[in-house]
Amino acid sequence: MFDTEHRETLLDVNNIEVIYNHVILVLKGVSLSVPKGGITALLGGNGAGKTTTLKAISNLLASERGEVTKGSITYRGKPVAAADPAALVRQGVIQVMEGRHCFEHLTVEENLLTGAYTRRDGAAAIKRDLDMVYEYFPRLKERRKSQAGYTSGGEQQMTAMGRALMSRPEMILLDEPSMGLAPQLVEQIFQIVKAVNEGEGVTFLLAEQNTNVALRYAHYGYILENGRVVMDGPADQLRENPDVKEFYLGMSDAGRKSFRDVRSYRRRKRWLA
Repeated sequence: MFDTEHRETLLDVNNIEVIYNHVILVLKGVSLSVPKGGITALLGGNGAGKTTTLKAISNLLASERGEVTKGSITYRGKPVAAADPAALVRQGVIQVMEGRHCFEHLTVEENLLTGAYTRRDGAAAIKRDLDMVYEYFPRLKERRKSQAGYTSGGEQQMTAMGRALMSRPEMILLDEPSMGLAPQLVEQIFQIVKAVNEGEGVTFLLAEQNTNVALRYAHYGYILENGRVVMDGPADQLRENPDVKEFYLGMSDAGRKSFRDVRSYRRRKRWLA
């Protein structure tokens, strides 16, 4: 069992607020910590603030006229507010953006190799890591000469994740890996996340709407609602929490609820009081 309490804290987000266009308050005092070697899930519906949290960590907010106006973010005990995104990449923090961003005109293998552009450890080491990526993603090896823009959504998600691995990251910020994928592919992607975490020691902070699958693979979870953390805890405990079951998993002691019932329950928000 993964012990979050006695692990070194890799990332610490302390009471941050994020404002867009100087007026729109999106995050309202979000705090979380990510232990080294773990899989931490950031959960919540669309618009809850998950992607904004990841972009605040990776310093990608400025391109969208957003800024962290309160609180602090530290990586390995050092503030990241003044670091540019490229510097964070060199420190080992890589974000895999929502939407399976690939260079569509490049082949799958060329996409993977772009992930190694910051490395200075030579062609042999890069080749070893390319082989490692193909071990985790055998489908990419089959498709390595294909133009990325003509591959499937699942293959593009794998390409984006494989490209991140090619940079030899210490931590990957993974944004909505299940979006738009069939359930079988979602399961496969999360199995690969688990394998990379265990096999390479890569730490994951993943933002995900699919609470059910995320809590089966994560060690710890934070639930966001309207820009605030409303609940957190070990993933196995969150899975068994009756409010989480009813609110996010569509389950109650009486069995599965209808979508209409769940929406009604969301409006009540009785467990947020």
